[in-house]
Amino acid sequence: MTMPEPRALLRALYDTAVARAMPLHTMGAHLPPPPARGRTVVVGAGKAGGAMAAAFDALWPADAPVSGLVITRYEHVPPAYKSRPGRIEVVEAAHPVPDAAGLEATRRMAELVQGLTADDLVIALVSGGGSSLLTMPAPGLTLADKQAINQALLKSGAAIDEMNTVRKHLSAIKGGRLAALAHPARVVTLLISDVPGDEPGVIASGPTLPDPSTCADALAICARYGLALPEAARAGLNSGAFESPKPGSPGFARDEVHVFATPQQSLEAAAEQARGWGLAAHILSDEIEGESRVVGQVHAALARAVARRGQPFAAPCVILSGGETTVTVRSKGGRGGRAGEFLMGCALALQSQAGVWVLAADTDGIDGVEANAGAIVTPDTLARARAAGLDAAAMLDRHDSQPFFAALGDLVVPGPTFTNVNDFRAMLVL
Repeated sequence: MTMPEPRALLRALYDTAVARAMPLHTMGAHLPPPPARGRTVVVGAGKAGGAMAAAFDALWPADAPVSGLVITRYEHVPPAYKSRPGRIEVVEAAHPVPDAAGLEATRRMAELVQGLTADDLVIALVSGGGSSLLTMPAPGLTLADKQAINQALLKSGAAIDEMNTVRKHLSAIKGGRLAALAHPARVVTLLISDVPGDEPGVIASGPTLPDPSTCADALAICARYGLALPEAARAGLNSGAFESPKPGSPGFARDEVHVFATPQQSLEAAAEQARGWGLAAHILSDEIEGESRVVGQVHAALARAVARRGQPFAAPCVILSGGETTVTVRSKGGRGGRAGEFLMGCALALQSQAGVWVLAADTDGIDGVEANAGAIVTPDTLARARAAGLDAAAMLDRHDSQPFFAALGDLVVPGPTFTNVNDFRAMLVL
């Protein structure tokens, strides 16, 4: 198999990783049989929600009655399902900060699962992004409160499990409460993981899963990052009134959980493709977290060691990683996301190292709130930036990764992919 040129090779690896996570190819083995008696109700939320609903509709027996509601991000419904909707309604709402459409759809979803019996089956289709899309404030809180808290969490630099611990305890639907509303129906949760470690209860803040974290944990996280809370939120956390359903609760006894698409699986698919081109492929980890620009610097140091010393890997090779980095926002007005921030930190630390190309992109097709998934760094990125009058270090300080790579023509723009297994990074060293 002829190896493509570096840019095409990296983009092909990204496309392979995304394809591995598409629900139509992976969900079927985990579907339960239709109930002998009773109804089947499908609920869910996430950036992959539209594709999961479409896949479920295609895979579920045509003669088995089913209805339901799934919430996804704006513009994240597969075109074929949007033009010819199936049996599962898909509602679009805002991400990463919730809006009124998400609030109304969540209220409707809560009504759908109430009044079910032990003969009924609830299928929960859950993927990353569901924490924002599935929004129902805890008693005493408003949508405006949740929006402000979400914005503060996103700018704080908190890890995804920390953010979701806070979200669970300020919600009337997350942290197992959706399953509690559906009791005594049996709940089967089908998950696409976008979190380091694939912990089911962290994905989309675990709306159908018991929650081991506590109100005290949520308060500690808010204190750690200096997050201001409305008085109603602080009171509910301090009193324990906002405590979530815990592991061992009898209401979860008949439920099942299946994680059917993960970051590791996508990295392995990309590695297999690279090896088909005769390249050694190394997966660092699918759980890498930390400040995006710093993680980029560490990746750059590794790539330079390979290129200059043949350690710890010999060139030519591809080095892959996944996970979810964070951006601590210190300057207002910047445009870009985690992938772009990683790449700018990486480019500066690479110091125009010959023979190294890097792609970083979010597998959902959207880096932060921009239209690109990520971008590509080449050996001459910094030289081209200087020629264009761009100050890479200053733009990184402003969190302006999107304009930086747009000016160089190096953005990766696949559009919404309709799935989400988080960050994908590939370094090619020749």
